[in-house]
Amino acid sequence: MKDLIIEKTNSTPGVNFNPTTGHLKIEGRSIPENPGDFYDRLVEWIEQYYKSPAEITRFDLNLEYVNSGSSKYLLGIFRLLKKKQDEGHQCVINWYYEEDDEAIYSLGEHYKTSVKLPFNLIEYIQ
Repeated sequence: MKDLIIEKTNSTPGVNFNPTTGHLKIEGRSIPENPGDFYDRLVEWIEQYYKSPAEITRFDLNLEYVNSGSSKYLLGIFRLLKKKQDEGHQCVINWYYEEDDEAIYSLGEHYKTSVKLPFNLIEYIQ
């Protein structure tokens, strides 16, 4: 299975999913006009990845802005990861937020309580 690498743009985040290490990373702004066009590729890749996943999957998200359409897709990805965790595959999510960014912090809190996965909220200073 190949890495999934997508360069970030003004409206879509950068993606770097490595099936060998199990390190999945998304960073940037997520405000695509049609989030399905962007996120469906990620979901398909994750489904394929879980046919032979790494021992532990680490999902790092460092998003500076997320629109409502993207938020829905991210929740879907987290639910997929939760399903795989329930099947015995370990996963940890690291949600990075900038100091004083209440919106991104609150969104991370919402996901953390919604999906019941190991979910770390990590503050950083820009």
